[in-house]
Amino acid sequence: MVDMKKILWVVIAVVIPIFLFSANPPSTDWPQYRGINRDGISHETGLLKTWPETGPKVVWKAEIGPAYSAIAASGSRLFTMDSKGNDEFVVAFDAATGKELWRYRNDASYDNDQGNGPRSTPVVDGNMVYALGALGQLTALSAQDGKKIWAHNLKTEFGSEIPQWGTSTQPLVEKDLLIVDVGGDSGQSIMAFQKKNGSVVWKTHTDKQGYSTPIGVTVNGVRQILVFTGTTLVSVSPQGNVLWKYPWRTSYDANIASPIFVAPDKVFISSSYDVGAALLQIKGNEVQEIWKSRIMKNHFNSSIVDGNNLYGFDDATLKCIDVLTGAEKWKQSGFGKGSLILADGHLIVLSERGKLALVEATPTAYKEVASFQALDGKCWTMPTLANGKLYLRNQKSLVSLDLKAAN
Repeated sequence: MVDMKKILWVVIAVVIPIFLFSANPPSTDWPQYRGINRDGISHETGLLKTWPETGPKVVWKAEIGPAYSAIAASGSRLFTMDSKGNDEFVVAFDAATGKELWRYRNDASYDNDQGNGPRSTPVVDGNMVYALGALGQLTALSAQDGKKIWAHNLKTEFGSEIPQWGTSTQPLVEKDLLIVDVGGDSGQSIMAFQKKNGSVVWKTHTDKQGYSTPIGVTVNGVRQILVFTGTTLVSVSPQGNVLWKYPWRTSYDANIASPIFVAPDKVFISSSYDVGAALLQIKGNEVQEIWKSRIMKNHFNSSIVDGNNLYGFDDATLKCIDVLTGAEKWKQSGFGKGSLILADGHLIVLSERGKLALVEATPTAYKEVASFQALDGKCWTMPTLANGKLYLRNQKSLVSLDLKAAN
């Protein structure tokens, strides 16, 4: 006789994980660093247009270990990395309650005078989570229970030289591939792995690993992956062919901020240490410099483009510039080396000491709508906005704020 209860439980066990970790996440998810499109922009609407003096409602607050890893949000779960004792972990939380669901030891802990713990943010793709540790341990995990599916050590297997402040780049999912700025020797700088089993599909370029995050763009029908390595902005086809290169030298090989695509055919790059920024136009297999200036020197957090307006931190000064000309529109101090995202017509700006501000996204002037002290201590990790909740972290706490409900 058929046991209908067993059949029902099998169906639930199969269907629920698929529902929770869809391969095509809703636009309200934030499944990787800088959101669905890696541009720092949320497409959520109906958010609060002002906040009480005490800030938006706190949904929950949880303890977390030291790290600069941001929060990836997919369905009902959050994924990040932290460290405890001598170990580095990938961690999953319940988005509604802040309860820890699972914890996977990825590697030994990374200690540094600029802050301990992992730097990279997990990437969620369907029922898989990809995490890259500060010492170069790349691991694919089950999003459901945190079990290891495959792993590579970039240093021991491919000759990756771990950057001075730890591996900070994020993997990029491109269809069936996982593309990583490995920084390996002998043509193993940029590599593509088969995302399901971790097998090497292709490898190319030779350079040190950058701290930046690769992005995928389509220009005039041509798909290309832009990787900001230690000394060069490199365009690679999904098949592993180098399309073009643009040299960009920064002290300590600190190319950290992400390349930013300016549709339909331009890319903005920026770095600190008195280097500045440039806007490049992609023309076939070459790039042409449109402008280059010290007007915007992104250190470790990236800018955001909204139309022709680019908002970002020129070291410790928040600025708005015209992305097509490099002309400054306004500037505002007081945030230190902060971070920001764009949502529902407003910038959500987090200072490096935990002040959170709501600022109108306008080139006319700096217009702060509300602000409050959200966290204390060093806050170098950018916010995450998913399903109406804003997630912030420092080196010891993770907090969820409701941006759709007044206190």
